[in-house]
Amino acid sequence: MTEQPNDPVPPRTVLDAFRVTGTPVRLAGGQGLSVRVGGYVFKPAEGTEAEVSWAASLFETVASGRGFRVPRPLRTADGRCLVDGWTAHEFLAGEPGPRGRWSEVLSAGRAFHAALRDCPRPGFLGSHTHPWAVADRVAWGEQDVEVAAGLAAPFSALLELRRPVRQDTAQLVHGDLTGNVLFAPGRAPVVIDFSPYWRPPLFAEAVVVADGLLWFGLTSGRPPAVSDHRDWQQMLIRALIFRLVAESENAGPDAPARPGEAERYTGAIESVVRELGAGRG
Repeated sequence: MTEQPNDPVPPRTVLDAFRVTGTPVRLAGGQGLSVRVGGYVFKPAEGTEAEVSWAASLFETVASGRGFRVPRPLRTADGRCLVDGWTAHEFLAGEPGPRGRWSEVLSAGRAFHAALRDCPRPGFLGSHTHPWAVADRVAWGEQDVEVAAGLAAPFSALLELRRPVRQDTAQLVHGDLTGNVLFAPGRAPVVIDFSPYWRPPLFAEAVVVADGLLWFGLTSGRPPAVSDHRDWQQMLIRALIFRLVAESENAGPDAPARPGEAERYTGAIESVVRELGAGRG
């Protein structure tokens, strides 16, 4: 694995390697690790050097398409995209969603996923063991875990609601679109902080809606622009399992759930159950 840099900002040696000058300014959002220097954003690398190189090549290939933009990766003079644990890409201005922009976030995701449709599955995805990779496998019934005691009741309820679905539409998707689509007047949305998974694109949309139910005040599991696909509720159930297990894995099995967290999931589950009932009617 790539070692994480200890410095809170990229050192001069890194900036010189990427041929960038300017004063580092920490950016809000994400995990607070991104730093803007001039017209570029630097951040600690995630994953191995091979994964970092793969992601850079992918974004260079996909470039910006109809309905979305992606930041161009920055390379050194000798072609490297990783220096002392740091990566860099161009800075594209914009305000993040999703409040008030649910349809636009989902539309940008669809455009982005259409551009990724023919990308082969990268082999490293199956070896990931970080909390979100574990949560993804649990959501799809590929792994079992015990969750924190405070989240056990909603977790059990979600597992009871889960039913088999086909995965014949699985492809490379961005599994964390919710706060990672930026908007600027008159410009196509910018998709950032790519989190790769191999799942149906509808699941990536369901993660956005699950986030809305959990943290952004959505009261319906079917906001505008959501597909009428027959598997929508099952994707939403998996998305809620994904977020719940990631929450538990990050905290640790013996850690208490954060205040109000179990209630968040209970409320989201009630929304899903109401719509399941309405659909049967």
